[in-house]
Amino acid sequence: MAVDNALSSLLGPPACEKDAKALQFLEEMTKNADSVQDNVLAKILTQNSEVEYLKRFNLDGAIDRETFKSKIPMIRYEDLQPEIQRIANGDRSSILSAHPISEFLTSSGTSAGERKLMPTIKQELDRRQLLYSLLMPVMNLYVPGLDKGKGLYFLFVKSETRTPGGLLARPVLTSYYKSDHFKTRPYDPYNVYTSPNEAILCADSFQSMYTQMLCGLLEREQVLRVGAVFASGLLRAIRFLQLHWCELSDDIESGMLNKKITDPTVQDCMVNILKPNPKLAEFVRMECGKENWEGIITRIWPNTKYLDVIVTGAMAQYIPTLDYYSGGLPKACTMYASSECYFGLNLNPMCKPSEVCYTIMPNMAYFEFLPHEPAGISQDPTPKLVDLADVELGKEYELVITTYAGLYRYRVGDILRVTGFHNSAPQFHFVRRKNVLLSIDSDKTDEAELQKAVENASQLLREFNTSVVEYTSHADTKTIPGHYVIYWELLVKNSANSPGDEVLNQCCLAMEESLNSVYRQGRVADNSIGPLEIRVVKNGTFEELMDYAISRGASINQYKVPRCVNFTPIMELLDSRVVSKHFSPALPRWAPERRR
Repeated sequence: MAVDNALSSLLGPPACEKDAKALQFLEEMTKNADSVQDNVLAKILTQNSEVEYLKRFNLDGAIDRETFKSKIPMIRYEDLQPEIQRIANGDRSSILSAHPISEFLTSSGTSAGERKLMPTIKQELDRRQLLYSLLMPVMNLYVPGLDKGKGLYFLFVKSETRTPGGLLARPVLTSYYKSDHFKTRPYDPYNVYTSPNEAILCADSFQSMYTQMLCGLLEREQVLRVGAVFASGLLRAIRFLQLHWCELSDDIESGMLNKKITDPTVQDCMVNILKPNPKLAEFVRMECGKENWEGIITRIWPNTKYLDVIVTGAMAQYIPTLDYYSGGLPKACTMYASSECYFGLNLNPMCKPSEVCYTIMPNMAYFEFLPHEPAGISQDPTPKLVDLADVELGKEYELVITTYAGLYRYRVGDILRVTGFHNSAPQFHFVRRKNVLLSIDSDKTDEAELQKAVENASQLLREFNTSVVEYTSHADTKTIPGHYVIYWELLVKNSANSPGDEVLNQCCLAMEESLNSVYRQGRVADNSIGPLEIRVVKNGTFEELMDYAISRGASINQYKVPRCVNFTPIMELLDSRVVSKHFSPALPRWAPERRR
């Protein structure tokens, strides 16, 4: 099982022959990153040489980087919307890709509030599967014995729609879980889940969560790792256990499945899994019935070695709560991916969350990097894009991709900082999503959207001759699920006719109605976001906020009210000035989008 491998030479031998081959492939790709990138671009351009989009820019069959960069412009989603709309409406000509577009993968919202539609082709599933196949060989170098137990992962499918032309539009993970790559995956002792496929694929989020939690409890001693996609998803599972442990323990004791589980495929699969176990039921009641839930994950699943969740970017806000419930278990962030493309993986998955960096796999797409200056430093008006092998240590870049599925020099919107290299492939720390102000789960709300929501809600105050003088916001993750908090300072011109609780509650709902469909789906269908809250603060609070900022060195001439706050002293100042709190009284309107 010898393998010339920098990773395994540092950490010990691969766990098995299959791992050795995977790690060898990883080494080959990263040792020759620049030549791999050359080949990837040439293959993409050769494959798609006759597509309408590339012919528009007179590429004339060229496959070299210089010609490609000189002729093809850098674009955002809005630039590509006309082509995407044509495909969505049923145009099957080779607009973006020579291969047929098999479906659309939905991404977070556009400025108009709808989900973005990312074109994909069937061959992309193989590329994603290849990246997935590298995760456990790397993890096995750090955590031995994962073949001796199972993973308790809370995985879910989300709603999907069809475009007018008949193509499916759904999230990338829903596409993966419903594919044969996942459903008929070969047995791998290092990657066995407690959740049966039937539970994961159940479209009803309550039935899916209930069944997955039940299976996790039944196999509590076999569980070696606990995970979800995002940290917020794992905390939602813990909250679900807090709310439903009585019913779950009743099922375990009787061996009979709760009548709320009506999905026939789930019912059928649970017949072979659920047997009466009074002893386990009593244990669950004893642990969950305690007032103190600190360390509940290791109390229920005592052999858990780590949590497998994303805790980078906006998810970092959940780390203290995860530490509380897990007793400080390591948190593994294994891969970096999006609807547009799967990018790379973490070669040191057991590192601290603050040290997570991802190695870009040069075979996944053609990558370019737009230099990004930190806030306060003027940006170069004509920046030159940098190739994967030419990025500089310590610098920040916006990721730009060219994919097999038909995205060409597309700005993803992620800001990355170069932290090092593995062989010749750079490693990046995810800094943030560009322009995102608030995020609880997969939602992303920017400043313009928040401003519009405040403006729409404040219309309800007009009949009371009241206006919003100033506002800021905060993503409150102390509650499960987390929720948006909006701080309002009001100008009430007639105190005898000031807006009451009911009006301000309706303002909360009006704001939610104004937010994008990703947010509203989180509220209505996924239960991943709690009701929006408005906290009204005393008059003069935002002047105090400015005074505080100036006392810390801010320029009075350049001071702008921050539209989102996280700094503890500022939070404490705002909360000490709150005079009333109001919550959205109902769910906002949401339905799976009909694609025009």
